[in-house]
Amino acid sequence: MILSVPPRRAVHGTMIGIIVLDTGFRRLPGDIAHAGTWPFPVQFRVVHGVRPAEVIEGDPRHSLDAFRAAIDDLVALGCTAITTSCGFLAVVQDELTRHSPVPFLSSALLQIPMVERILPAGKKPGLIVSDPNALTERHFRGIGAASGLPMGALAFDGPLRRNMREQATEVDAAAQEAEVIGVVADLLARHPEVGALIFECANLPPYSAAVARRFGVPVHDVVTLLRWMHLSLAPPDYPS
Repeated sequence: MILSVPPRRAVHGTMIGIIVLDTGFRRLPGDIAHAGTWPFPVQFRVVHGVRPAEVIEGDPRHSLDAFRAAIDDLVALGCTAITTSCGFLAVVQDELTRHSPVPFLSSALLQIPMVERILPAGKKPGLIVSDPNALTERHFRGIGAASGLPMGALAFDGPLRRNMREQATEVDAAAQEAEVIGVVADLLARHPEVGALIFECANLPPYSAAVARRFGVPVHDVVTLLRWMHLSLAPPDYPS
């Protein structure tokens, strides 16, 4: 039997690669770019010069070369799947999947089609997003989902978006959690048909547990997406 020779690498082990936009705001446990969020090894790669505004308000296709280079670096280190720190990169899912030799997950929004299929009749997912004005049909096409789902949004001058915009190095976690709880409460009051939540923003998972406890609905975010991905790459062994 002829076995293939594995490539030479400086780093070994099953790792998820995380491409992080060029930011300076405080990351809390649960955030995609906080190392303590992950119960398995991850490798971060910052795309210097690519800031959230250029991805959310601009056109991330102008930064494709930077993302391709980041994918190449992470794959060279041995990452077995790659994701990003901004849900709005759903718009370039196809372009970056074509480039990446390992599974590439652009956004927590990738979970929409699955969640739609598993909810009880009459129920649908609700989205919590950072900037509803920037979320377009292109983003939904990028992840194979239809637009028009119920949506709640963070306020432009609320603590979360303000802290991200101003690159705050210290944040009030309780105030941020209260904002998310308020946005979810408003969405569920307006749309009782919502049977599960999907958090677009990769900075929202620190508050997922509080939301699930308060409202009793499943919460899907970038952490649930990556835990699912990691389990497929490193399935648990079971005793015979």
